[in-house]
Amino acid sequence: MAANLHLFKSKLHRVTVTHADLEYEGSVSIDADLMEAAEILEHEQVHVWNVTRGTRLVTYALRGDRGSRIICINGAAAHLAAPGDKVIIATFAEVPATEAAAWTPKVVLVDDDNRIVDPQLTEIAGPKRRVNAVG
Repeated sequence: MAANLHLFKSKLHRVTVTHADLEYEGSVSIDADLMEAAEILEHEQVHVWNVTRGTRLVTYALRGDRGSRIICINGAAAHLAAPGDKVIIATFAEVPATEAAAWTPKVVLVDDDNRIVDPQLTEIAGPKRRVNAVG
């Protein structure tokens, strides 16, 4: 029997935090359009990696208003992010080892205003970099 592997499923790359709400119970609110583009389900576990501050946290996604471009870090996690911070929001999935070689994660690149840029752009492995790609 083949084992499952824990693989990278999807991410919103370098979205800009628009709000941080310490008083909310928890989670991260994400524009519904961005969630759908990255194939993130409401209540799905997400990892939030703050590029600006170097912090990392695990929480769950809540659907924000469609078209709002909102990224709101809620609850205690609001201590780890502020409006204007760049974050990566990533998900992972259990995938049968037999499917791992053909696995392709979904990567959504955005500009500084959390608008999706060219959906044909793909992630580039470091140390290579895209010049003036997004934001």
